[in-house]
Amino acid sequence: MLEATEQRVLGSLLEKQVTVPSTYPMSLNAIRSACNQATSREPVTDFDEATVQESLRGLRLRELVRVVHGDRVLKYHQLLGQRLELADDERALITVLLLRGPQSPGELKTRTDRLHAFADRTEVEECLARLASREVPLVVELPKAPGHHDARWVHLLGPVELPAAVAAAVAAPVVDREVVLAGGAAQRDVNVTAAYDAVATAYALEFGTELEGKPFDRWLLARVAQLAGIDPVADVGCGPGHVTRFLAEAGASVSGFDVSPGMVEEARLGSPDLGFEVADFRGLMRPRLAPAWGAIVAWYAVIHLAESELASAVAGLARVLRPGGWLALATHVGDAVHHVEEFLGEPVQLDFVLHDATAVREAVAAAGLEVVEWYIRGPIAGAEAQTDRIYILARKPD
Repeated sequence: MLEATEQRVLGSLLEKQVTVPSTYPMSLNAIRSACNQATSREPVTDFDEATVQESLRGLRLRELVRVVHGDRVLKYHQLLGQRLELADDERALITVLLLRGPQSPGELKTRTDRLHAFADRTEVEECLARLASREVPLVVELPKAPGHHDARWVHLLGPVELPAAVAAAVAAPVVDREVVLAGGAAQRDVNVTAAYDAVATAYALEFGTELEGKPFDRWLLARVAQLAGIDPVADVGCGPGHVTRFLAEAGASVSGFDVSPGMVEEARLGSPDLGFEVADFRGLMRPRLAPAWGAIVAWYAVIHLAESELASAVAGLARVLRPGGWLALATHVGDAVHHVEEFLGEPVQLDFVLHDATAVREAVAAAGLEVVEWYIRGPIAGAEAQTDRIYILARKPD
């Protein structure tokens, strides 16, 4: 059985072997830094050199670590993956469980991204089941904690401090925003398109004039139109085109894009003088008559995405922004995923994700954009869904 310090040391070695192979094997000082890093570790530790050295000594005696002689310094190489005969996907899960304690399949899907690319949470669950069904099980599913959508999993390589983890979960439940991918991303996309096609006309009637009662939204959108100047502007996830129309009236040279043909048809009917196209904003192309977009507006375009999809979605938009161009993004924030099977009188299968505000800002920054301003706005009573919203205005460096 591995003690807590040994778990952290082996987890750090397993992680860095994949994420920074150029500096692997690792010196004692590098292992200590990896164990004590402030991100991707739960709990955060402050091991001293003697503690890490003692753990490495014990791991060497059990042939779980091997010493490699480097230039004037000893380096260490983990043997756990070899001893347990772990496949790449199994190794990724064991690594993150060693480093972060009990986690749900959705959390594991997000947190193993740099170690192994699981297609969806179903693949994570299949891998966990494989590890649990070994002759000597390596993981086990914990009872579902109050307030949690999914049960958590824990490794069986040594004791894990469960009481603190469970107490934290009860106090502040972790929302599994990866549940939207339970049936796979392709099926989710099909459901989204079908739903908005079905409600397109009703949606245009219900929300087509909503900006009239949202002064903050109007203020920020008008600023985006001004910042873009004569450069083209893309309104992605445009729905029935009401935001596109407002941007045009504010002086922007704007085009609207939506994945739903029904929504695009409504937008063309409502604003026949503007250009609208059926397109997924995650594959947005450059404008036809310019090398890049001067601004991109993503007003609630990410509400059906899992948290793990945010960074790549924003990065795709950043790629087609001109240097000095602007991204304006708005979305619901909170700690829930709302599943609905009826929307505006039509049967649908939709999940609305209330994203974590910090995760949204981090996704924008990870795309290489500078977050110039961000705001949290509470709901307007009786006029809209009663959720908080984040608004981000970000700029692509020159």
